[in-house]
Amino acid sequence: MSAIFKRDLRAYFKSPLGYVYLAAFLLVLNIYFYLMNVYSGSSNLQNIFSFIVTMCVFLIPILTMRTFSEDYKQKTDQLLLTAPVRLSGIVLGKFFAALVVFLIGILITLVYVVIVAAWGELEFATVLGNYVAICATAMAFISIGVFISSLTQNQLVACVATVAAFLGLYLLDYSYSLMNATWAKNLIYYFSMFRRYNDFTQGIFSFSDLIFYLSVAGTFVFLTVRMLERKRWS
Repeated sequence: MSAIFKRDLRAYFKSPLGYVYLAAFLLVLNIYFYLMNVYSGSSNLQNIFSFIVTMCVFLIPILTMRTFSEDYKQKTDQLLLTAPVRLSGIVLGKFFAALVVFLIGILITLVYVVIVAAWGELEFATVLGNYVAICATAMAFISIGVFISSLTQNQLVACVATVAAFLGLYLLDYSYSLMNATWAKNLIYYFSMFRRYNDFTQGIFSFSDLIFYLSVAGTFVFLTVRMLERKRWS
């Protein structure tokens, strides 16, 4: 797994992809932080974390679109599938490489915490809980993106399909407020990727929601392994 992880992590920064992702992530987030906190004089970072989750819909597909699609296109997937490496190690190596690039962007946002702490009041427990939650949420989104990338050799198709899947989940979440029946709301909340995060932004650390995100990540990693297993024997 470590060899795959190092290979893919280097690949992000040997091409413009990693730099483009981080530049886009930080540019948009810096503007949002300036408007919501610096310009308005607010020390509340809740909106920042909520906005990061929204950004995941459009930025994580950029990270994950190449994970398997590039190998399919360059025909290097055959080397991976015939190498003496467990399929789970291949998937996890690629998964963690994408996650590390995401976390690099998140670590840079600690500057916001320092700025707010220096000039205003900050609830460090709430901020820490949000960082833990955003990492778990990102793991769920990245696992979905990696799975979709394993379905096609076209990176653009993988990116668009992942965005479409995330937008579908967002619309499902939006429909929650339109429902009147309690059972329908409960069903939507059960599959919600966005509404579940609201508790964290309000300072409520929900272990059940955290386990949900980790379960989603585990499920799609498992499905990706099964997809590779199918390709290995085809």
